[in-house]
Amino acid sequence: MKKKIVILGSTGSIGKTTFSILKKNKNFFNIKLLTTNRNIKELIKQSKTFNVKNLIVTDKKQFLIAKKILKNKKINIFNNFNSLNKIFKKKVDYTMSSISGFEGLEPTLKMIRFSKKIAIANKEAIICAWSLIRKEMTKNNTNFIPIDSEHFSIWSLLNESNKKKVDEIIITASGGPFLKLPIKDFKNISIKDALKHPNWSMGKKISIDSATMMNKVFEIIEAQKIFNISYKKFSMMIHPDSYLHAIIKFDNGLIKFLAHDTNMKIPIFNSISNDLNMNMKTDKINYRSLNNLNLSTISPIRYPAIKILKNLKNKSSLYETAIVSVNDELVNLFINKKIKFNDISRFLLKILNLKEFLDFRTKFPKNYKQIKNHSEYVRLKTRFLCI
Repeated sequence: MKKKIVILGSTGSIGKTTFSILKKNKNFFNIKLLTTNRNIKELIKQSKTFNVKNLIVTDKKQFLIAKKILKNKKINIFNNFNSLNKIFKKKVDYTMSSISGFEGLEPTLKMIRFSKKIAIANKEAIICAWSLIRKEMTKNNTNFIPIDSEHFSIWSLLNESNKKKVDEIIITASGGPFLKLPIKDFKNISIKDALKHPNWSMGKKISIDSATMMNKVFEIIEAQKIFNISYKKFSMMIHPDSYLHAIIKFDNGLIKFLAHDTNMKIPIFNSISNDLNMNMKTDKINYRSLNNLNLSTISPIRYPAIKILKNLKNKSSLYETAIVSVNDELVNLFINKKIKFNDISRFLLKILNLKEFLDFRTKFPKNYKQIKNHSEYVRLKTRFLCI
């Protein structure tokens, strides 16, 4: 029997990568739902490949255009995620949740109910609403797989017995495009410079987060929540080749690590194919990288944003939503040339150390609406304080 699959955000980067894996192994899968915000051309093309009968287009204008195009087709097309009740009477086997930003949080929470297994590639959902996600997964007996290469590596190396023996978890970072740039030159960094990641091909937002090291701050927050391990046991190291993704030291002297090429297809493929007779062609082992791991500590002078980790407590709070929202707004201001590159980390630390913001650590996420409203307030406040 074919696995029933859903891709939330099928026209984005992770969504398209997931779709390409399914396409190459078409005999194993039956796609039940694809979604997009605006890219209806790609969505319709994908739907034809698998004869998908259910589509969601959240942009109102594009929804109406798609509805007109598909008028005489036997395809159900919806404008929002309230339609999930109409689409699903039984659980699907696997959902890839890859809608980026806060827009992906509500669909993720809603889709858990209809999934046996959910893979979440949305950082905001995990960072801001993990307590809600975990509660929903427990309630609906839904299994979870992390997709970020670092978290997938940790997940692959840990089990319930050795989790208690963890002494330290190291998440690696390439160092981004400015690993060797003199710090005095940071004030002259342009948007074009910040987007030149040495190893990964990524979108604007995540490329800039990699340049400031905020992506690693987010990854440690995610890891703490996913694996329920104290922040004290997490650290990060520079590894320019991005071949190692996580290193775990146990209290019995053993050290384990997981390595793979800089290709998101690898964790996604393994999250889907773990119980299927599937394989993927990959490059030969990179012995050059293994012979020269070139690990080094991360400098808080070069990457001051990492200092924010000292403010975090193990219990989930609205402070994490504030971190995401302040950073999002600052990156947006940089992209729109309202602030300089080194202002991102400077303003981030200044704002998140304000008493009003530190007090968010004692307030806890209750529902999606509260998180969304809190994020909007923090963004407005950030803009007010920076411009």
